[in-house]
Amino acid sequence: MLLGLAAVLLLLACANVANLLLVRSVARRRDIAIRLSIGATRGQLVPQLLLESLVLGLAGGGVAILITVWTAGTFAALTPPTTLPLTQDAHVDQRVLLATTAVSILTALVFGILPALRSSSVPLVAVLKEESGSVSVAFHRTRLSSGLVVAQFALSLLLLVCAGLFTRSLQKAQQSDPGFDPDHVLLASYELSPAGYSHATAVAFNRQVLAKLAALPGVEAVTLADFSPLSFSIHTEYLELEGYVPQPHESMEISRAIVGPEYFHTMRTVLTAGRDFTDRDAPETQRVAIVNQALADRYWPGQDAIGKRIRYWEGSFTVVGVARNAKYRLLTYAPEPVVYLPIYQAYRSTQDTTIHLRASGDPQALAFPLERAVHELNPDLPLFNVNPLKVTMQLGSIFERLAATFAGSFGLLALLLAGVGIYGVVAYTTRQRTREMGIRMALGAERGQILLLVLRQGFRLALAGLAVGMVLSLALTRFLKSRLYGVTATDALTFATVAAVLSAVALAACYIPARRASKIEATIALRCE
Repeated sequence: MLLGLAAVLLLLACANVANLLLVRSVARRRDIAIRLSIGATRGQLVPQLLLESLVLGLAGGGVAILITVWTAGTFAALTPPTTLPLTQDAHVDQRVLLATTAVSILTALVFGILPALRSSSVPLVAVLKEESGSVSVAFHRTRLSSGLVVAQFALSLLLLVCAGLFTRSLQKAQQSDPGFDPDHVLLASYELSPAGYSHATAVAFNRQVLAKLAALPGVEAVTLADFSPLSFSIHTEYLELEGYVPQPHESMEISRAIVGPEYFHTMRTVLTAGRDFTDRDAPETQRVAIVNQALADRYWPGQDAIGKRIRYWEGSFTVVGVARNAKYRLLTYAPEPVVYLPIYQAYRSTQDTTIHLRASGDPQALAFPLERAVHELNPDLPLFNVNPLKVTMQLGSIFERLAATFAGSFGLLALLLAGVGIYGVVAYTTRQRTREMGIRMALGAERGQILLLVLRQGFRLALAGLAVGMVLSLALTRFLKSRLYGVTATDALTFATVAAVLSAVALAACYIPARRASKIEATIALRCE
């Protein structure tokens, strides 16, 4: 998806350069006509013009590589602290160099060939006889140049709409209710199996950890779990649910969380029925489980989930509670079915154990007391991923933040290119029409009329581009539907805001040459050749 947006931005940049090359070719018509008249052939001129485009393309590619080398390290800033084996291997290697060089050459040739062919096919007699002032009329009527300006604004609107949709989606996701309270929660993880703990000694150690941490000043509640929310660390199991017959080829792989006593109290996840886990849920007592509302609605619709039995390879568990839905994978995902098992009945020492500690104040202030308390029980046990929950759960919105960051950058570049493109075309054509402006003013035209004349010339192109861009965006943004949260692919506010911003940029870009044209002195303008 991001590669597609980058391709649109590249297309926009190439259209910009092609348009400016067309503008430049108008000024060189007489020069090229003279060359052709004294014996030069199109076969000699076209390669020369293409070489100029190639130099531009390679220069742009070189600058791109320098910027990439400079900014490649910023990728790591988009990934929050995590214990997952994620690496950011973003660096400029041979493949990046070859790809950038190839794209630079290809785009330079593709978008330079048309200006080169048009420049080398001028009518000799007409061009050699015409005055420079008449050139502006010919260019003013050039549909290709106007079409490129329209295309620039259409593509700019598409990129800005995508950026706006991703940004609003990220805002909606971050403002959504995850089903638990992430504020004032500190996490810390450890693994007991490498430290030589057996199942029995590990269970005993976990009990000691909870008792010691609960006694710390400033601790409201504390529990354990084998995962942390929105960090891609929740596990799945193949389960059998009492009274439910799976459909053919239906997967019964369901998210499974092993949690400690008072987990739902600590995380402030409401229990809609039944009870929370307690210290009394031990190996020698009845095996129990808690399910979330999504599981109860999916597999036991219209039935009471309390008392139902869940089976998997470790045995059978009886449901004693139903919890409110919470999001544990991605904020943009709908709540999925989850089964919670008590840590003292289903503990696995080979998996990480994560402390979830709710503080009355700043959770980071309890990081050192937490580590000290654990190391008083075992000074050699390493603790890792000691971070507030709000930091680690950023991993759950990493794709949305990537999309918003890159799409936003592409959108800003598109806005800049669109402004530069329309400014370049309007400024050049206005300059070529200097004699015409002088005649108009000599015949009584006011400066305000000249200003409006030039503004209308550029703004008509911008409006046409916005219209085409609206249609293009409405057609293509529907493919982003699966990546958006809380906002539709045709969000009216986003479309209206982007259109207004682009209109303002177009007016500002056209105003500068329009104001310059309105200040032309008639006597000076009439002397221009």
